Parts: sequence; C-alpha cells; structure tokens
Amino acid sequence: MHLTLLQKVAYFTMEMAIDQSFHTYSGGLGFLSGSHMLSAGNLGLPMVGVSILWKQGYGDQYIDENNEIQIKYIDRSYDFLVDTGVTVDVTIYGEDVKVKPFLLEPKVFGTCPCYFLTTDLPENPQHVRDYSNKLYDSDERIRVAQEIILGVGGVRALSALSVKFDTVHMNEGHALPAAFELLRMYGNNYDLVRSKLVFTTHTPVPAGNEIHPVDLLLDAGFFVNTHRDEACRLGGDHFSLTVAALRLSRLANGVSQLHGEVAADMWKWVQGRCTIHAVTNATNLKYWQDERIANAKTADELLSTKKVMRKEFIEFVNKEAGTKLDPDVFTIVWARRFTAYKRADLIFKDMARIKRLLDSKKLQIVFAGKFHPKDTWGRDTFNHVIALSKTMTGVAILPGYELELSGRMKRGADLWLNTPQRPLEASGTSGMSANFNGTLHMSTDDGWAVEGTFDEYNGYIINPEGTSGNASDAELHQRDYESMMSIIEDRVLPTYYDHPQKWAELMQRAIQFSSLYFDSDRMAIEYYTFLYQPAAL
Repeated sequence: MHLTLLQKVAYFTMEMAIDQSFHTYSGGLGFLSGSHMLSAGNLGLPMVGVSILWKQGYGDQYIDENNEIQIKYIDRSYDFLVDTGVTVDVTIYGEDVKVKPFLLEPKVFGTCPCYFLTTDLPENPQHVRDYSNKLYDSDERIRVAQEIILGVGGVRALSALSVKFDTVHMNEGHALPAAFELLRMYGNNYDLVRSKLVFTTHTPVPAGNEIHPVDLLLDAGFFVNTHRDEACRLGGDHFSLTVAALRLSRLANGVSQLHGEVAADMWKWVQGRCTIHAVTNATNLKYWQDERIANAKTADELLSTKKVMRKEFIEFVNKEAGTKLDPDVFTIVWARRFTAYKRADLIFKDMARIKRLLDSKKLQIVFAGKFHPKDTWGRDTFNHVIALSKTMTGVAILPGYELELSGRMKRGADLWLNTPQRPLEASGTSGMSANFNGTLHMSTDDGWAVEGTFDEYNGYIINPEGTSGNASDAELHQRDYESMMSIIEDRVLPTYYDHPQKWAELMQRAIQFSSLYFDSDRMAIEYYTFLYQPAAL
C-alpha cells in the first residue's frame, strides 16, 4: 500500500493523553487516543488529531487532612503549543462563540499534527470562556456545548486551516456534531457524508452511551442546520449519540473482538445502522516500555531487573503514601477508573481472608485511579480504600493516577489486577502496557484479555466460565472472588516464591506477546485496513 494512496484522516476525540506535562485527558480513552497519535506520528500516517485544550483538565486529586479524596482545579497553559492565528465562529445556545485551534507540532512529542480547540479567548464572555475549562463537565448544558466545540468547531477549524481530510474518525459519540456540520457543508448529501465518517464505540455501559433531550440539543446548536424531525429520526426524542453515529457512519468498530460482538448484538435493533467491526485497542510500546526490560535477555536478568524496578516503585509509594511496604514482597496493583462495574473493592469481599495474606507478608496491594466528580460510588470506594490503607498491613493508595504514576506502577508491579464484570469491559488497555514491563495480567475473561491473556501461559484468567448460566450479579461477584483468591493463593504466590524460573517464563511470554500484538502501531495500521480505506471489508 503506497503512502500516497492512504486516506487523509481527521481523528476527533474529547481527550488525549500524550505526555504527563499536558493535562488534556481523564483515563483510558485518553490513553488510547494518545497512543494512536504517537503511532500515527511514528508511522508517518496522513492523520491529524482534533481535541480540546482543557484549561483545568479533569482536575487534580489529593488526599486531605481527613484522609479523604478531594479534587482541585488548576488553570494551566502550555508554551509548546503554536497559535495558528485562526479563529472560527460556532453558534452555541444562540450565541456566537469564537473557537481557536492551537497546534501541537510533531516535533514536540512525536505525534502526528494535533489541533487543540479553546474558547478561552478575550472575545468571548466569561461563561463561554469556561466551556473549555473542565473535561467532561458535569453540567449537561456545558457538556453539550463542549461536544459542539469539538465537532462543529473542529471541522470548521480544519477547513479554515486548509487541512484536507477524506475521513473523519469520531472516537466516541462526543464528536457527533462533526457529522451534522458535514451535512451542512455538503447540502444534506447523506451518502457523501456517510462515505466520510467512521465511528468507534468504546463501552457497552449505558452511562458511556450518552442520551440527551433532543430539544436541549436543538437549542444548543448540536444539529447545526438539521431539522428536529430529521434529528429524531436519526437518534430519537431522547437523542442517543451512539445510535445517530451508527446511522451516519459508513463503518464502526468496537475496541476488542469480544466487544465488537457485544456491540453488534447490543445495537442490532438500530435500523439503518452501519456494520460494526472490531479493532482491538493497543498502547504505544515505545512510550510505555522501560528500556531495562527491553534489554533483559535471560530469565535471571529479567527477574533481577524487575526486582530493581519494584524497589524503586515501593520506595516511591512509601514516600508518597506514608506507608511501609516491603520492596521484597510480591506486589499487586489495581489501577483504573473507580466505577462500579470495575469492582475495585472485590479483593476485600472477605476481609479476614485478605488480611491473613497481607499479614503473612506474602503480598501487598497498591491502588490508584480516578472517578467522575459526580460518581458517589467511586468517591466512597476510593475513601474506603484510603481508610483500609491506614489500618491494614500492606495496602496503599495513591491519588493523581495520570501518565507518570501509571508508568511507575506498570514498571514496579508484579501482577496487574483487572476485575471488571464481564462483558462490561469493552477493552481496557492498562494491562497491555503492564505486560510490556514484565508485569503479569490477571483478569476476568473480558475485553482485550480474551485475546491477550492466557491462563498460566502469560497471565491468569479469573472465572473463565464468566457469565455462563443464570447467575445473579451477587452470585457472579462471589464466583469471581473465589476464583481470584484461589488463583492468588494456590497458583500465583507459590509460583512466584517457589518457582522463580517458571515465573520468569511467564514474564517473558507476557512481554513477547504484548509487544508483538498490543503495540499501537499495529492498531493504527488496522484502522486503515478495516475502517479508513474505501475497500474496507
């Protein structure tokens, strides 16, 4: 395939995690987008990224004097962004809103060119300037305004900059207004617009598939020039961004092979929807893998390297969390979004059982993760783990789960624990980059683990029977818990402490397998193969 024949792609996403210094992301979706942009840059693909320049990001976590998690918002600016000198107009709630794109040049971090949009301009009134303050603002009206800025503002900014594109990739439904802006541009030629749009859906969880009252969206300018009746035909009175995106795109994809099947079944009722393929997520090997692991050629070198990396990590944890974890003790990490279906607290289901293991000094556990500011379950669970870390041996929790902390954890952990309730984890990516660093992945048989984690070959699978039968949620939680604890007690710890050469073999396979298939270079190429190219299957 010649480079000159490749589609020019504009990749629209609400968040990008490119570098710790650039706070324009929340969690997994941003990590995924950042890796995609890095691989596009590495491969020289004809792509541009489009996102929003969040002045306050997703907020900064800290643990207060009462040992409770809090969030603060800090205004940031970035001197490595280039002012394009372009401003475009977008109508939001009847107001003229000025939107300016700033350019992140490839030479800064190695990405493809990326444009970050802001409304924080002197020409805008203060409430409009605030639209680009907080990622995923909890105010519904502001959230909708942000999506219009991304979609409509993004298309107009690219046009004003004379950036040509053949395809718009809507990474989640947040970018859907781009489709309505294209309909305006092309005189409601639906066939032409569909030929230019592809869509990635990232979750089967209802909260991740946004629905808004159609009249709110109409009032906001979400549909640009599209009539209300036509908008309802596409997405319903309670307007589903996912449903409309599936009807307006030529192709869509889930983010793992299992999720592709789940999504196709979940949305099969949508008449006129496009085909849903699957492109399994991946993370950027060059960014995430410690060079010491890459250079460890023998089992003994791998074990000794991991021991050094774990010592570095535990020293960091003890300094930051005020704990006394032992650098010579097997270390489990649970780090991801604190949301109910991911079950951060599953390992504490039987307190006496986990306490015996912790007190025996056979293992220790480090937690991290973020939650949406309005997610009371996430906040309460985070605070519960903080409380446990103050009363139990061998438990620590760290705030500020961002790129830098994530890298430390992946380098220093022995086991990366993933406990989502199947089949609600569309993909997950953190275990991939943990594998890059010789950290074994232990997961329910969900998301990418179905393709990349094989029991006692390169990791461990919890309750491989999964959702079989008619078990209630409570019964499934119990099954998953019993399986997880039995694996830890009877297989993981004996292998690690009594058979280090076998453990090293598991590490080697985890590194080799993940490096070959779960590097985002592979993913970026597959998007061209299966979604972007006109001849996509």
